[in-house]
Amino acid sequence: MARAPRSVGRRVFARVGRTRLLVILSMVGPGLIAANAGNDAGGITTWSVIGSRYGYSMVWILVLMTPVLAVVQEMNARVGVVTGRGLAALIRENFSLKVTALAILATVVANFGTTVAEFSGIAAAGGLFGIPSYVSVPVLAVAVWLLVTRGSYRKVERVLLALGFVLVTYVISGLLAGPDWSSAARGAAIPHPEIKSLWVFTAIAAVGTTLTPWGQFFIQAAVVDKKVSLRHYVYTRYEIYVGSVLMTGIDFFIVVACAAVLFKQGIVVESAQEAAMALEPLLGASAKYLFGLGLLAVSVLAAGVLPLATAYVVCEAFGFESGLDRSFHEAPVFNGLITFLMFVPAAVAVIPGLPLVRVILVAQMLNGILLPVILLFTLSMVNNPRVMGRHVNGPVRNVIAWGFSLALIGLSVILVLTPLFG
Repeated sequence: MARAPRSVGRRVFARVGRTRLLVILSMVGPGLIAANAGNDAGGITTWSVIGSRYGYSMVWILVLMTPVLAVVQEMNARVGVVTGRGLAALIRENFSLKVTALAILATVVANFGTTVAEFSGIAAAGGLFGIPSYVSVPVLAVAVWLLVTRGSYRKVERVLLALGFVLVTYVISGLLAGPDWSSAARGAAIPHPEIKSLWVFTAIAAVGTTLTPWGQFFIQAAVVDKKVSLRHYVYTRYEIYVGSVLMTGIDFFIVVACAAVLFKQGIVVESAQEAAMALEPLLGASAKYLFGLGLLAVSVLAAGVLPLATAYVVCEAFGFESGLDRSFHEAPVFNGLITFLMFVPAAVAVIPGLPLVRVILVAQMLNGILLPVILLFTLSMVNNPRVMGRHVNGPVRNVIAWGFSLALIGLSVILVLTPLFG
């Protein structure tokens, strides 16, 4: 007899707990983790390209994204606390099957692209050590798949987490590189938008790597699993705010380091070797090796998280059997999704001559384009008194969230139209 499905929070988060997320969660909480989930291979690469190509002129996007990140993450967390349900389950319960399928399809597509970016990060990191992608990517894809499906992923998490120190080194490198702080301040205070395809593409990628579609499912599942009560929710809210500032703060120093070291030399990041140069003020000749270790760590961690989380979201939304303790025969959709979302992106990442940095940027841009689909569902529920009671959104949060969603949709339209008008 089939077991009754559990809530999405328990099913997604309990299993994703075998990954880096719960290792940190045991020390902090879902707000800090969800806010910083974007500092993976895609995040490092995107902000490195921005700093090297545009200098300090796009820092204002980080300033705008900080309150948006905080508001959106807080909305999803509040929905989880009030309803005790995960996002996928709520979408299924409040919308038709066709609408649910649209939301889940958008999530799967976005997560597929992000997983391609993570394996591209693995390929790029391997290249720093002289290991060809057709060796490093398949070997690590099989290793991560075995670790996840055999339930032993947690045994290597702490080592990989320690290697993620590359994010902290950007802060120190940014300070040591002698940046032009007045230019950085002007870049933060004065918007410099451009109606050019490349700029719009980069701006959408910056948004997509900071506020990810999968992160919205995660934050809601996280608070449900931790059984955060309304009485204590205020602490989670402040934690989300702090996490948002910390994340964009790290991104700021990535931009500063790359602007100070690369932009002034006219070097635009097109490879991992060039991205590693931003750490030379701190690490010197060893920069590329330490950068490679850090890039490899965050890429492997995310490559394990995303397929697993995606499989749980899909199975929860449509009622398929799921569980790492289930065989392929018992849970074919669940195990099939994990396998597909791990090995197909890995195969893409080993295509000969593939421009890895560009692939990572395209994946983040895809995140940005698909993000409004998920946000519209969240906004619909967080403003529904039948779902939220008296805990619906206030006017300020609605203005920020709706304004951001519409602006992102507008950028996507501009990205499509600008080539038509030169």
